[in-house]
Amino acid sequence: MCHQTVSLVARTLEEDGISTVILGSGRDIVEYCGVARFLFTDFPLGNPCGKPWDQSMQRQIVELGLTLLEEACEARTILETPFLWSDDSSWKDDYMKVDAAKLDRLKQMGEQRKSLQRQAKQTGVARSE
Repeated sequence: MCHQTVSLVARTLEEDGISTVILGSGRDIVEYCGVARFLFTDFPLGNPCGKPWDQSMQRQIVELGLTLLEEACEARTILETPFLWSDDSSWKDDYMKVDAAKLDRLKQMGEQRKSLQRQAKQTGVARSE
């Protein structure tokens, strides 16, 4: 979900007396929105609660978020998780980078997805890949 949308919803909930904590990886966006509590994980977007299938890491991140919710005592409290996506930070240089080498494959995948969506709409049956 969009970091900005979630952050603005959290601010609204906070104004109504409902405590929130944002778990996210879009630090600049969340900080700009000024949420009350933010647990930052320096992972690719879409992975704020840990690596896929790493239940131990995911559990620890959620526990950190609940601890932050319970113990934060000042506005705009930010905590960073201790986890690394990989030992080499070069993943940040290429993550979601679209270059000429990837462009044709991405176009093909997009066309396949559109075709499946049209088919699902016509038949009324949702399909997943």
